[in-house]
Parts: sequence; C-alpha cells; structure tokens
Amino acid sequence: MNQTKLSVNINKIATLRNSRGGNNPDLIKTAKDIEQFGADGITVHPRPDERHIRYEDVYNLKEIITTEFNIEGNPKEQKFVELVLANKPTQVTLVPDAEGQLTSDHGWDTIANKNYLIDIISLFKNAGIRVSIFVDADIKMIEGAKETGTDRIELYTESYASQSMVNGQWSIDKSKHAIENYITAAKKANELDLGINAGHDLDLQNLKYFSQNIPGLLEVSIGHALICDAIYLGLENAVQLYKRQLMKNEL
Repeated sequence: MNQTKLSVNINKIATLRNSRGGNNPDLIKTAKDIEQFGADGITVHPRPDERHIRYEDVYNLKEIITTEFNIEGNPKEQKFVELVLANKPTQVTLVPDAEGQLTSDHGWDTIANKNYLIDIISLFKNAGIRVSIFVDADIKMIEGAKETGTDRIELYTESYASQSMVNGQWSIDKSKHAIENYITAAKKANELDLGINAGHDLDLQNLKYFSQNIPGLLEVSIGHALICDAIYLGLENAVQLYKRQLMKNEL
C-alpha cells in the first residue's frame, strides 16, 4: 500500500514575511527546511494581489525544491497560466477562485466548465505538467472531471473537517457520517482511474481518520493548520507529526 504524500503549503510563511517587509522569515530557507524535515512536497497558491506568495517567489522556489512542487491557482488569470508554464512544476492544481477571494471555498462545476477545463488542462499537460482540479465530493463532479482529461482531482475537505467536530473537538462518530460522501467520491475516482489528492482544513485531529478511510489517497496539501501547530510544536516536529498521521496502520 502506497504512503499518502504530504505537501506543505507555505503561503502563511509568506504572509508573516510580508507583514513586516524584509525577508524574515526567509521563505526559501523555510521551504528547504520543510523538505529536510520530511515533507514530500511544497505547495504555493499565488493570488493576483500577491498578499502572501509573490510571483517572484515561485521562480526562486523552483530553483531549490528537490521534492514535488505544486502550484495552485485560478487558471482564468492569464498571469497565473504564464507563471506555471514558465516554471513547469511537478503539478498544477486548478482552483475556481473568485477575484479577491480570502481562501478557496468550492470546487469546479466540471459539467458547466467542461470545455474550458479540457482546453486549459491540455495546455498544461502538453507542457509536461501533471494536472489536478479542485472538486467537491460529488459523484457528478467526479464523473465530469474524468471528461476533462485531468490526471487527478483534489477533494475539497472543508465540509468533512467542520462536520467531524463537536465543541471544538474531533469526534469519530461525527466523522463516520462526514466522510461518507468522500469515500463514495473516492471509489468513483478510483473506478475512473483518476488520482486523488485532498486538502482544506485537514489537521492533526481529523487527518488520520480521513487518510485511512479514503481509498487511493495519493497526496494531501496542508498549510494553515500545520503552520499554526508549528507555533506551539516547532516546525520540524509539526511536519513529522503530520507525516505520522498519514502512516498506513490501524486506527
């Protein structure tokens, strides 16, 4: 059984750096360290206002990342498309963000956007870049994703995360219900030979149960929660703890 990979989203490191100007914390050094601490990849999600990851950062990161490099963003922004094609990351994750959006909050309607997605996905794949698209845990959206030619889907996990909590604490009873749609969606993706990634609000409380119950889960992308935990636990320890949650063993 293959181990699910951990890609660490470093947007929040860039947010902290930008809040005071200068280069503290050093984004490039932090990315190198996160790799050395055991992460399987680095994720960035540059936005048009560059409020966290700057476009220049992507070029600099491309030069030093030795694991997998994943760039997320809205492909309807031509500047983003050009950035990805110029840097040729391991993977591009296409997200249907609105302009000025605080954080991603929904997946693609793969049926309504089918023709657009076919075109943009083929553009990236022809450049040798693996493509993943952000989708909700909905059978119709998974089936629609297959028609676009994408290599992978990334399951948007906010509803699983929020519905698995009771009074601020993770509940296995709540999780059993919250994960049902995700298991169904994953089985359909496996049936259609789509790779499965996942991300959004996964953390040290809910990650293990999710990763052990989603068949064929290849990769999770985690940023905000891991960086918050690192404040208390230290960055190296936080990366290792998240990696431990992804180990394939019994609950």
